[in-house]
Amino acid sequence: MSSSPDIVIIGSGVGGATVAAGLAATGADILILEAGDQIADLPVNRDQRAIFQRGHFRPREVWYEADGNGFNPGNYYNVGGNSKFYGAVLSRYRKEDFGVIEHREGVSPAWPFPYEELEPWYSKAERMYQVRGSLGDDPTEPYHSTAYEFPPVPDEAPVADVRARLKAKGLHPSSLPLGLDLDAWLSKARTPWDAHPNARDGKMDAETAALAVALRHKNVRLETNARVTRLDTGSGSRIDLVTYIKDGETLTVSPDIVILSAGAVQSSALLLRSKNDRFPRGLANSSDQVGRNFMNHNASAVIGVSPRFRNTAVYQKTFAFNDFYLSDGEGGPPLGNVQLLGRISEKVLKGSLPQAPEWLLRFITGHAIDFYAMSEDVPNPESRVMVDGDRIILQWQRTNWDAHLALVAKLKSILRSIGFPVVLSRPFDKRTPSHQCGTVRIGNDPAMAPLDPYCRSYDHENLFVVDAGFLPTSAAVNPALTVASQALRVADHIASNGPAGKCRSAGAFRLSNRTVRWDSIISSPVPVLQAASWQAGSAKTRMSKYCFSKRAAATGIRFSTCRPALPK
Repeated sequence: MSSSPDIVIIGSGVGGATVAAGLAATGADILILEAGDQIADLPVNRDQRAIFQRGHFRPREVWYEADGNGFNPGNYYNVGGNSKFYGAVLSRYRKEDFGVIEHREGVSPAWPFPYEELEPWYSKAERMYQVRGSLGDDPTEPYHSTAYEFPPVPDEAPVADVRARLKAKGLHPSSLPLGLDLDAWLSKARTPWDAHPNARDGKMDAETAALAVALRHKNVRLETNARVTRLDTGSGSRIDLVTYIKDGETLTVSPDIVILSAGAVQSSALLLRSKNDRFPRGLANSSDQVGRNFMNHNASAVIGVSPRFRNTAVYQKTFAFNDFYLSDGEGGPPLGNVQLLGRISEKVLKGSLPQAPEWLLRFITGHAIDFYAMSEDVPNPESRVMVDGDRIILQWQRTNWDAHLALVAKLKSILRSIGFPVVLSRPFDKRTPSHQCGTVRIGNDPAMAPLDPYCRSYDHENLFVVDAGFLPTSAAVNPALTVASQALRVADHIASNGPAGKCRSAGAFRLSNRTVRWDSIISSPVPVLQAASWQAGSAKTRMSKYCFSKRAAATGIRFSTCRPALPK
């Protein structure tokens, strides 16, 4: 079986779903291939013993360390990807994160463009994901060209008490930017949303916020349980064939554009597995950087306990503070971000302490406040994803760990000073995907980066990688919004310029501000395509007829330049 869509998107997580939403109105024939299925709306979705003690939703797969030891990763394969379980925190990278930052251990390199380039797309992504938030309380917050459309998710009384204690100590707690309809979420069951699956219950994730937008267009199709196994090039460098398995059958498609959005680990693994005689190190890998620079935030749970504090909160996760984000507070290198975790109950905690009785854990959690400390993991080429046949080998070499330990120590000291005499901490390990990123990074130098600043492969003109793998740095905030913002930027670039960016010099029109329907085209002996008419607000532009040489050849249209700009 073979078909030839204009665009194939591999994966429906934040990157894939958002780029699909950004391209849907072009009218291009878009096929999204998702390895998993939709999460069903079942009672087990809010059963904390099933989720945290029995691992009901954990994948049945094994990855390997370089020494051969296997472990069960915490990555999810379903419509919406890992975002179905995320904490819905949609923070912007700080302006400083786009420049060079000196850390205690290593240097975080500059991005190929500044914060100001991505800022408008942050605003668009915040609207798409319906982010709740407020501005003005966090001194590290970068410039916003637009305010949040929704007010922040409110603190519950015990959480408001802790926020006030922190402010009294001179810290700057601020409301977390959250993609969440709180009333809808709590109407299903009174649980936190952090690490709980979302069956369209009010959390704004890749499926509910972005994919839903894309699938409103008849030119966008989603195929589930479709696991892509290989990408193949033809006689040139273009990706000509995408092979996937569905229901035991091997299928292929031959798109004009391939957008790989399977996640930082799986995207790099697919590129490495797709090596051939012409590309013996794998696809998009002339730089030998695919799979390298793997980053995973240094993260720990930090729990303050006081017999005088009674935590009756349901969800808890509403504020953060960044007082140690740009420095250690004493003029030294940055330490990181501190934010609340979703409320940890005795059922949740028993997943980490299986020998402890729930009655004891209930007492502890009833008198505790739960934080998440997060520090940047600096890119290191020896921290990498490799493959051995079907095996994924993850050689994660943590960096900047001393800074993280310093952040945890500061947080413990602060909690003790505001009335929590007992403070416990536990780091997260590789079994928790703490924002995996960096394996197929963007950059201006093709010798050092597989992708250009628009996420297009330097080696394959019709291949884009749009997931957290493109991130050149991990910063110390949740990356979902940055991935979504870049995905919208890339979608706009593809819609404007075609797969190889060849239309830029020809003055091609942009689709970001209006959608155009081309009712007819006129071929001419002169190298120009003209539109007979156009109309704003329609969703039937066939971008493939204008910028994609393969489609043009199929329709018999002859041209040697791209279409001229539309009238404004």
